[in-house]
Amino acid sequence: MIRSMTAFARCDRLVKSCSLTWEIRTVNHRYLEPTLRMPDGFRSQENDFKELVRKQLSRGKVDATLRFDSEEGEQASAINVDAAMVKVLLDAQAQVAAVSPDASGLSVSQILSWPGVVKPESMDYETLFKDAAELLDEALADLVAAREREGARLVSFIEQRCNQIEDIVVLVAARREIVVDAARERLVLRIEGLDLEFDPTRLEQELAVQAQRLDVTEELDRLVIHAEELRELLQTGDAVGRRLDFLMQELNREANTLGSKSHDAETTKHSMDLKVLIEQMREQIQNIE
Repeated sequence: MIRSMTAFARCDRLVKSCSLTWEIRTVNHRYLEPTLRMPDGFRSQENDFKELVRKQLSRGKVDATLRFDSEEGEQASAINVDAAMVKVLLDAQAQVAAVSPDASGLSVSQILSWPGVVKPESMDYETLFKDAAELLDEALADLVAAREREGARLVSFIEQRCNQIEDIVVLVAARREIVVDAARERLVLRIEGLDLEFDPTRLEQELAVQAQRLDVTEELDRLVIHAEELRELLQTGDAVGRRLDFLMQELNREANTLGSKSHDAETTKHSMDLKVLIEQMREQIQNIE
């Protein structure tokens, strides 16, 4: 299925006396750009976690956060103090006091807050790596499902615009003879207003040249072809965002050419309507994987 690049997923799991939580947010991006935030104890697994992301996603800016907390209600563990570091601080304090007897001493809270004094609690993170990876897989599966649901809505939106483009093509094609006849009439009236003799054959040649300049059959045909190709791409279920971007450029080029060839207010209005529809599609296609 077509996937949007904008989605959110969250998964939780209790492991032993701890809880693991993955939160993943994704937005549109030209390439796949995963960014992982996690506790230091899990840093060694960052590349493996990124590989799991690459297996599930192909485009988008991915912001994944792993939270690791002690189970609610768990008793606080004892504080491990590095006695050697405390002695270093006290020795330094004694040296300062020898130079400046009036200097205030270190309080207990200041000593405990000094970097390296309190040892981090030892934790066997390796036993949690497998659970964290499995939980990430679950979160990614939820994320993909959310991207597919949003993708289905985008497909419906774009197909509606394709139908409207084809309706406008029919209206422009129906006015083609009217536009050519009006141009013919304007040219004849202009020549007659000059009160000059003219060669009927030369006049027909000039009218034929003008009709060719006003001919938008190729532009209309290409608009229909691009709309059909757009529908086909939306049904493939592949990551087609870049190809859709290219099609938007082609559709916009044909709409611009149609407007430049227009010598009719109604056709000009239809050309502007086409540009609005194409821009609406382009904005939505920016979110397609």
